[in-house]
This record gives sequence, C-alpha cells and structure tokens, in this order.
Amino acid sequence: MLTINKLLPRGTALAPVLLKRATAVVLDWDTRAKSRFDATDSAGRALGVFLPRGTVVRGGDVLVAEDGSLVRVEAAAQPLLEVRHCADHGSAFDLLRAAYHLGNRHVQLALEPERLLLERDHVLAELLARMHLIVREVEAPFEPEAGAYGDGSRHADHGHAHDHGHAHAHDHGHDHAHRHAEAHDHEHAHGHGHHEDHAGHKHGPGCKH
Repeated sequence: MLTINKLLPRGTALAPVLLKRATAVVLDWDTRAKSRFDATDSAGRALGVFLPRGTVVRGGDVLVAEDGSLVRVEAAAQPLLEVRHCADHGSAFDLLRAAYHLGNRHVQLALEPERLLLERDHVLAELLARMHLIVREVEAPFEPEAGAYGDGSRHADHGHAHDHGHAHAHDHGHDHAHRHAEAHDHEHAHGHGHHEDHAGHKHGPGCKH
C-alpha cells in the first residue's frame, strides 16, 4: 500500500505537465470529509491516506505519495437533492430562505447561483416542497460550503460533521433538539409514509412547473 500524508489544495503551484501525468482517484463526499481512508487510484494502486486531523479533501486537490508521485482527486457523482425556486410561484429569495432554514438544521449544503444541493433526505424534500420550491433527485459531485471557519473546523473524523452541535447550547429561537432530530433521523417510523414522487421531482404548492 502506498502511503499518502500530504495534500496540495487544487494542485497549487504544480506545472500542468505534472498534473497531466498524475493518476486519479474518484471519491464521494463521505470519504473526502475524512482525513484518513483507503482508496485505489486509476493505476490500480492501493492508497493509504493519512492527512492531518480535520483535513477535508476537495475535488481538484492533489495528494502527494511517499514516493513523490501525485494523485489527482476527483469528486464522485452521488445521489443528491437539487433545489430551485419555482418561476411560476415564487422568486430567487425562496432559495435564500431555504438555505437559512437548512443551515439552522446543520445540513451540509452546496450553494450555486441558481440552485442548492444537499444529500438526499425525504423529510427535507417534503419540507422544501412546502416552501414553494422545486426539489429534484440528481446525481452530481457534492462540494458543500466549508462554513465561516473553513474546512478545518469540521470534525470529520468524529463520523458526523455536526456532532459539535451537542457540546454546547444553541439559542436559535426554536427547539434545537427537535429540529436536529427531524432533519437527520432517517430511521424514524413515519419516514416512509410520505407521498414520494418516484420520478424524483417534487413541486411546492401552486407551482405549475
């Protein structure tokens, strides 16, 4: 196994010719959010990645192996929810409001000018549809926002990105414990009783999309 203990964000300062020669490794978000993991690169080499605690690997980063070889990281496409505002019944402000409410629930969220991306969750899908938003299941790379303190603030190796939320009290003006459980409990008894759009596309009330 080839050991890797160094990361170059976005391949900073590397000549294009070196990047072209680098092998590639395709990783989903759950793996990239950890600082230590095993993987296999495009040359079939077994990799043992041991980065400093708290390191988050992003698509486009370059890993440096102990033998000096380079491995380019590609973000794997994975199941996500795409959220857009409904042109017939709403505005772009609806996306901003949705991002606020999802942030209060500590949901990992990728922000783009015309859409939000988050990991699939049928409870959140129903919530967003009730907010007059269009919710669709997609397959895409996931690069959630790092937050105000950067990637290093994520406690990735604790197995849950927001476990730190239980260490101290939050006053968001709502029942934090209830909200947190609602957003992240995928095993609750009533979860499969929702009317699911099996085409992967939900509309909010009044939307003619």
